[in-house]
Amino acid sequence: VFTCLGSVFGIMLRNCAVRVQRKWLHAHFNRYASSLVVGEISNGTLADSTKSCITAATQIANNESVSVLLTGTESERVANETAKLQPVCKVFYCDSQQYTSNGLTENVADLVCSVVEQGNFSHVLGGTSSFIRDVIPRCAGILDVSQVSDCTKIVDESTFQRAIYAGNAICSVRSNEAIKVLTVRPTAFACDLEQTSDVASVEKLEPLPAFDGKQFIADELVASSGPSLTSADAVVSGGRGMKNGENFQMLQTLCELIPDCAMGASRAAVDAGFVSNDLQVGQTGKCVAPNMYLAVGISGAIQHVAGMKDSKLIFAINNDPEAPIFSIADYGLVADLFDAVPKLTEIIQNNKAAAK
Repeated sequence: VFTCLGSVFGIMLRNCAVRVQRKWLHAHFNRYASSLVVGEISNGTLADSTKSCITAATQIANNESVSVLLTGTESERVANETAKLQPVCKVFYCDSQQYTSNGLTENVADLVCSVVEQGNFSHVLGGTSSFIRDVIPRCAGILDVSQVSDCTKIVDESTFQRAIYAGNAICSVRSNEAIKVLTVRPTAFACDLEQTSDVASVEKLEPLPAFDGKQFIADELVASSGPSLTSADAVVSGGRGMKNGENFQMLQTLCELIPDCAMGASRAAVDAGFVSNDLQVGQTGKCVAPNMYLAVGISGAIQHVAGMKDSKLIFAINNDPEAPIFSIADYGLVADLFDAVPKLTEIIQNNKAAAK
């Protein structure tokens, strides 16, 4: 028994020594940071969330390089386009079938960690999509480091800010890990990157052995028209006050009149079955930061506000003058939405007709 215990403690001490040695070497010899962004491809182009991660990476102190890793069958073409973005120094891609959009995140995590170890990267960044939320924690586990989630500000190479208590407080987190693994909130960082004539290098990666512990069954996608909710210039969202799903058609009509406008919903509307959950805006849904956000029949619970408070201009329509949504709205209208929305739609239609 004592021999077994001695062996176990010996293994534990050796593992601790390896971790301490890694951190000591990083602190003393790795003076400059280098970042790897785990990229995503959306509709055949580099996702805006990835562009936001690239912006976040440039704000890391002493960061001498920003690299991007892309996977999937479209990754070669997108990699060549990504190499033209100004802050990017190098682009890795692997176009193997096992890294497609319906591939297993275990395979992607193994590839990410392989690139991190070979490239000696100090920071690994990703957005906050469902895909990244599955990949990045696996990477942190494989690398044996703690993850910092949903960062809204980069203070320095080791200190980051993130929202807590549904956005009511900001927490500063300092990481002493040798490799900082982060997810960043895309709406907190700009996604408008400039192109440059100095094209970054592009490197093709060979696929690693596939994970065989589980297999892909099916991927159900809901067809939708119009702009993406997270990248639209304007968002019109409905809440419990819409009363039923059929009434959301009036919001859809309004969205079609406003350029680059997407429709959203509160969690209360989604839970009531008015609309599908892919339209949910809030802490447990999607975070949006459009130039214009119109909240219709939404009371303004803190969980919903956490997902849209970064909007540039907020309008609210509610028949309750004490609704919390008015406390953050730039402009508020106390009225019955079933009167206000049709009148607003009519005004926009008339203005468009007069402009022709």
